[in-house]
Amino acid sequence: MSRKIVLAAAALLVSAPMAMAGGHAASGDAAAGERLFNQCAACHVVQNAAGDTLAGRNGRTGPNLYGIAGRLAGSVDGFRYSPALQALNGAGVIWTEEEFAAYIQDPNGYSSAKSGQNVRSAMAAQRMRGADDAINLYAFIASLAAE
Repeated sequence: MSRKIVLAAAALLVSAPMAMAGGHAASGDAAAGERLFNQCAACHVVQNAAGDTLAGRNGRTGPNLYGIAGRLAGSVDGFRYSPALQALNGAGVIWTEEEFAAYIQDPNGYSSAKSGQNVRSAMAAQRMRGADDAINLYAFIASLAAE
């Protein structure tokens, strides 16, 4: 095997954790997403199982976003979800980059369309304005689960 192929394979393996979060592609710019997370930090925290806060402060209005990539919507144990997130859970929605980006841009419209119910999200006032921002935010949150 040539040295170039070995080096290319090594580079791919090193970059794979950032591109994949729990098997769910995160194509955005995590650094840009980190800046965007400041809009979320008042309500959300990203805290690992050891209790280390990786992003945010002590936001508890919304659920912990640690490990969201590939997780069933509305499934953090002990958190009281809105009817919209309960409906998404019942519909079996899994948080992929595409699903997360669509939700974060229009929580009410997305929740109603996916669940087939007229439901309102508690996040209606906190929406991302564009797909790029939503994808970057997902990339940042997903990257924290790889730490």
